[in-house]
Amino acid sequence: MREMNVVVFGGSGFIGSHLVAQLAAEEIRVTVPTRRFEKAKHLLELATVEVVEVDIHHEGTLRELVAGRDAAINLVGILHSRPGTPYGPDFARAHVELPQKIVDACALEKVPRYLHMSALGADVNGPSMYQRSKAAGELAARSHPEVAATIFRPSVVFGPEDHFMNMFARLQRLTPVVPLACPNAAFQPVFVGDVAAAFVHALADPKTRHQVYQLGGPNIYTLSELVRLAGHYSGHERPIIELPYFLAVQQAWLLELLPGEPLISRDNLESMKVDNVLDPAIGALTADALGIKLTALEAVAPNYLHPTERLSLFRSHPGR
Repeated sequence: MREMNVVVFGGSGFIGSHLVAQLAAEEIRVTVPTRRFEKAKHLLELATVEVVEVDIHHEGTLRELVAGRDAAINLVGILHSRPGTPYGPDFARAHVELPQKIVDACALEKVPRYLHMSALGADVNGPSMYQRSKAAGELAARSHPEVAATIFRPSVVFGPEDHFMNMFARLQRLTPVVPLACPNAAFQPVFVGDVAAAFVHALADPKTRHQVYQLGGPNIYTLSELVRLAGHYSGHERPIIELPYFLAVQQAWLLELLPGEPLISRDNLESMKVDNVLDPAIGALTADALGIKLTALEAVAPNYLHPTERLSLFRSHPGR
């Protein structure tokens, strides 16, 4: 793996930063394209990493980015979109059109591998636009058989700088109670380091070509249980008011009207109609097939949610 050369789309984000660090630790050469150089400059302290400021949706630029690489890795994903059928335009652009363009570029430049981040619950007939767009993205990932795709479907990902446990911890620092939609929705949170390791292992193992891996942690929780854990670990555990679905929809609609990214959208509620846990019935492979020992939420979350711990594990890592 020492001579390997890859490009990581979405490499400056939460999961991407951890993956790029693990790739660099293996002395793999990594190029991280980004719209804003400032967002990714923290990666430059990693010896084998190059950051380039480009428009990744431009097809000619994509060909230049993937040319001569051993693999392209795509982690780009969003949680919210304007409405549409079967999914909104923002989901279409990020989850379907971009992977199609990347795989097209890989086929033209004869790049042999493509590693793709999907999500648990991806389903062309799923209740949410998010799930339907993720399923369409998987079809795009497989659209050129000569570009061997490996697809990963994680549950919600936790770890330093995550947007899930940190959000609920922050809410409980700021509010006296937590009105909670879909409190009984089930999740199987997976540690960001384990997700990154899955990509690194797959890159090194030819047997992972054309495979799909479900990635979930060792334990299943309801959303209500996760909110309580976030409050407990952050030292601000608040009472939870479990909202009936019709009130949850009203709450999400109001949050969508506020500026910026909503805390929860009506499409998120649709996603939570399906439990976000591993489904043994579909026969997909798991982290176990990659030899990864899964990390429990309880072993990591207290370290980064605790009120006295403001530095992330990633930022305190040597070389960061």
